[in-house]
Amino acid sequence: MTRLGYQIPNFTYPAGTNIFNSVVEQAKAAEAAGFDRVLVMDHFYQLPGIGVHSEPMMECYTMLSALAQHTSKVRLSALVTGNTYRNPTLLAKTITSLDHVSQGRATLGIGAGWFELEHNSLGYEFGTFTDRFEKLEEALNIIIPMLRGEEVTFTGKHYSVSQAVNSPAPISRIPIMIGGSGEKKTLRMVAQYADESNLSRGTADEVKHKLEVLDEHCGRLGRNRSDIKVTKMTMVCVAPTMEQAMADARALAGVKGWSNEVIEMIKGMIIFGDPDTVGEQIQEFVDAGIDGLTINLPINGHITERISLVGEIANKILN
Repeated sequence: MTRLGYQIPNFTYPAGTNIFNSVVEQAKAAEAAGFDRVLVMDHFYQLPGIGVHSEPMMECYTMLSALAQHTSKVRLSALVTGNTYRNPTLLAKTITSLDHVSQGRATLGIGAGWFELEHNSLGYEFGTFTDRFEKLEEALNIIIPMLRGEEVTFTGKHYSVSQAVNSPAPISRIPIMIGGSGEKKTLRMVAQYADESNLSRGTADEVKHKLEVLDEHCGRLGRNRSDIKVTKMTMVCVAPTMEQAMADARALAGVKGWSNEVIEMIKGMIIFGDPDTVGEQIQEFVDAGIDGLTINLPINGHITERISLVGEIANKILN
């Protein structure tokens, strides 16, 4: 289960940087720094707040399979797979293949999907909020038994399969992680289906409340809350000094075309600063009761020393 994950959300780097090589070096640095999972986004366009949609974005399962050849210990996952992008049986085969090429290190991170521009532009059916969560639950009823070696026949509103077989079976028991923070639908599905929950947003107080909601869902479903490991997605920009953190932000701003106003806006959206400042804010989430952290460095993750630094900070807190 995830104790400390490192997510790679940004593929826009200084001129002359090879994207894939940089991602490989980030994954290797995370493994060396004590992260137990490396994750990439399952998107085809860059997300608002990190960049413009036309910036580079890599297909996640191709990237994860490649990273499996350059790492040896970290588990590998999307954070999280958009259920709307793949048929459930294809996703079951894809995650099983990742498990084999990584020698048993795959995790299935999955969510309902939310990026409407991406869907409409690229031809994926977006549907309504209700549609997407109905699809997610139906998909879980197909994927999970396929990953557990069962033959699956299922007829739903959105998906139907007949005697679906997944061979070869995964090497490991692939954990199921559901991403998102919605209290009525997402956390109920976590309680019903998942091994892990990744909360994508919220202050420390809001996280504490969501853990209480998850506990209530578990109680209604007869599930032991302690069987589910909950992590918090945390966006960070850390450097040895505040001045160096600002220099990192200005350097990326030069690549992305951000104004000073944009830099200040982003600073307000993430945990930003020197090790003491970053550590204090991370500590608040741990004190709220989460079991682990997933951290990304959207501004300076391509500087691998920053990965080592945030790993050192987070490991001290989690220990």
